[in-house]
Order: sequence, then C-alpha cells, then structure tokens
Amino acid sequence: MAEEYESNKAASVGVSDDDLRESQKPSSSGKFWPIFATGAGLFSDGYLNNAIGSVNTILKILYPTQYADSPATSNVSSIAFAGTVLGQLSFGYISDHYSRKLGMLVSTGILIVFSILCAGSWGAGGSVGGMLAALTAYRFFIGVGIGGEYPAGSVACAEASNEIKSGQRNRMFVFFTNFMIDFGFVVSAFVPLVLLWICSENHLNTVWRVSLGLGAIPPMSLFWLRLKFKEPEQFRKNTMRNAKSVPYLLIIRFYWFRLVIVALIWFIYDFSAYSFSLYSSTILNHIIPDGSLYKTFGWNVVLNLFYLPGSFLGAFSSDIIGPRYTLAIGVALQAIVGFIMAGLYEHLQRHIAGFVVIYGIFQTLGEFGPGDCIGLIASKTCATPVRGQYYGIAAAAGKIGAFVGTYVFPVIIKNAGGEDTTKGNQAPFWVSSSLCVFSAFLAIFLLPKISQECISEEDDRFREYLYSKGWDVSQLGDHDMDMDELVPSTDVVGGAEYEKKEDAAN
Repeated sequence: MAEEYESNKAASVGVSDDDLRESQKPSSSGKFWPIFATGAGLFSDGYLNNAIGSVNTILKILYPTQYADSPATSNVSSIAFAGTVLGQLSFGYISDHYSRKLGMLVSTGILIVFSILCAGSWGAGGSVGGMLAALTAYRFFIGVGIGGEYPAGSVACAEASNEIKSGQRNRMFVFFTNFMIDFGFVVSAFVPLVLLWICSENHLNTVWRVSLGLGAIPPMSLFWLRLKFKEPEQFRKNTMRNAKSVPYLLIIRFYWFRLVIVALIWFIYDFSAYSFSLYSSTILNHIIPDGSLYKTFGWNVVLNLFYLPGSFLGAFSSDIIGPRYTLAIGVALQAIVGFIMAGLYEHLQRHIAGFVVIYGIFQTLGEFGPGDCIGLIASKTCATPVRGQYYGIAAAAGKIGAFVGTYVFPVIIKNAGGEDTTKGNQAPFWVSSSLCVFSAFLAIFLLPKISQECISEEDDRFREYLYSKGWDVSQLGDHDMDMDELVPSTDVVGGAEYEKKEDAAN
C-alpha cells in the first residue's frame, strides 16, 4: 500500500513516520484563511451580545416608562440566551449530519438578516410597545444565529487548525474563537461611544439603531469566504452523514462521562463570567456619580479591554503547557484573586481605582483559563463524526449557566444582606472563587490529556471502539464528496486509512 511504501521509504533514509506526516502538512500560512473563515464568526457573538448592554442604557433613557419599568428590560437582554441554546443544539445536529459549511452559511445568514431587522425595529403606528416586542423577537433569532456559530464554526475551526503545523494549532483556534468574542466585546463597547460623539445625546435613537445594525457587517464579510470553504479533510474522512444508522447508544456510552465534565466546567465558567457583568454597573455608579452617558460608555470600553490580555496570553499557553493545565491555572489564580476581593471588599470599595484593576485581573484570568480553553477542550475531546453535537451540548450548558447565574447572583446578594451591605457584595466572590477551585479539580483529574494530534488520535480511538462493538466502520467517511483524490484503503480495519487513487490502482 502507498502509506506503507512511504513509511518504508522514509525509514530507509532515517525519517520517522511522525516526521513524514508533519512534512506533508500544509504550511500555517496556507491554512490561515479557512481558520479565519470558520472561527471569526464568533466576533458577532461578542459584538451582538455585548452591544445590547449599551442599547439597554439608551432605551431606559428614551423610554423611562414603557421600557425601564416594564418586563421588556430583561426580555430584550435575556431572550438571546434562549435562542442561543436552541441554535447550539440544532446546529450541532446540522453540522454533523449535513456539513459544517451548511451550518455556517445558515447561521451567518440569520445574523445578517436579524441584525438589520433589529436596527429597524418598529411597532405598528409607531407604537413603542410594538417596537420593543419586535426587538425582543429579533433578538431571539439573533441568538439562534449566534448559537449556530458554536457547533458549526468553532468545530470547523478546530478541524481546519488540525491541518497546520504542530505546536501552533491551539493558539490559532483560540485567536479565531474566544479572542474574537472578546474583541467583539471591546468593539461593541467602543462603537456606541463613537456614535455618541458623532450624533450627541440629542440623537440617541440613531445611536442604538446604528450600533445594532453594524452587527451585520462582520457576518457579511465572512459570507463569501464561507461560500468558498471546503470541508476539512478530517470531516470528509470520518463523517457519519451517509451512515445507514447512527449508533447513538454506543456514542453515549463512550462519551457521556467526558461530556458531563466538559459541560459542567463550561456551566460554572459562564455562571460566574456573565453574572459578574453585574459588577460593571456597580463600578460605573461609583466612578460616575453624575451619570454622564459619555463617561459611562468610555469606562465600559476600559472594563472590556481587560478581557484581551488574558485571552491573548492563554492562546500561547494552550500550546506550551496544553489547554487542560492552562484552564486549571487560570481558574486557580482567579479563585485566589476572588478570595482576596471578597476579604478586602470593604477596603477596595473606598479605593475604586484599585477595585477596577483587581476586578479586571479577576476577569482576565477567567479568559486566560476557561475562556480560552473550554471551547478548545470541547472541540478536541470528541471524535469528528459527533463533534458538532458534543460541542453544541457543552456550549448550551454554558449558556444555561449564564442564564441561571444572572438570576441566582442577585438572590445570593439579597440573602447575604443586600447590595447595600459589604457582606451582600462579598458573597458572589466567595461563591465564584469556590466554584473556580472545583473547576480546577475537574480539569486536572477528570479531563483527558489533549495533545497537538488529539483530533486524529481521538478519531482513531473512536473508530476502534465502534469496530470492537461490531458497528460497520466502513460507513464512516463521505466518498461522494471531493476527497482531494483520496479513496478508502481496503486492507486496514474498516477502511480507516486512505491512499492516492493512482497507488490504489497499482
């Protein structure tokens, strides 16, 4: 066979099989655009999710009775969570059973259409209530599009990054997934400030509508790249899309425990991360007693900038020491800082600059650890045939954690004494820091080792498991797709390997 021939030829000149496979990998620069096209869609997640915070502030000013004193205040902000969970679960199935490309194109289209509709939200006869109802409905569908980016775009990004040089794969995945989300946070905080400078406080209606409408530009810029996107080789060789039946019972037996651990860590991270955004308003209230909208938006940019250093450093750490240890170190350090903030809260409250800095460090450590690594771990601890659904379930657990946290944290504060007391404001830091310690334990002792070759290794392990259980593994792979001149080999277990057509003919 061709692979044996190449291996023997390499051995005769003193080159190992691993070296040969590495030399056959395309260069990093040659695979840059597929990684960008697949992962960068999560910029829209960061932008559209975070922009609604500034929009919320403006709508409360414009409609103090119809909005600020109505359920619409929470609905407009939280409805996207429900849509995101639906998108993560449904697009997980779509990306596995149809294609990563289809999932990405549909989610991109949803984001474009409903970002524009959000900007043009209008009620019948100019009704404010109708406008807010329309905005709420459009936000739900934006959530669906955002949710689709996780199991379609992120999973395809992980598989595309597997085709670049070993030693750079994890950081490339992080740069075009979580770093993009964090960059979206910063831009979504800066855009309303710029629009406020341009339009002034006399045209706030323009500021919030244009802020949301600009969210359509990033997915528009990606749509053409995604049209040209070709499914990663790992997907084409291992997909179950043409299988007569999907062995869900075997899959659950094989992955249930690992999925529970990954989903639990993601739940804990989002439970704390999204809930602590509540403290942004507390900080701003101390810094800006006069309630200036310019100062509020400006300081919001500063607070969001703290996400970037942790995300940037965590990307490199995930390649150097691996995502499992990076996650554990991040949450362990975050727990230490959180305990310090809880213990010194009363003192820090009187020195708001110090509070902002330490709070920023707390946030950036969260991005360094689980922010960067939980998606990376979810995408690389499961085999290709079910990676989209596995990732989608884990990510949905995270969003549910965020939704639960935003409701539970105020209850924790209230039961500890209320938001006007030191004990009340200390309580979330005690809870979150304790959960960080628990996450570190889960990561160190219950997550598997994640190497640079883990995607290929996991596919082999999964294939061998299915074969040992009597499932026909020759069903894996899509032989109708463009396989780059690759055909299944017939003298390995279930057609697990591929060879060049001309060699197969010989």
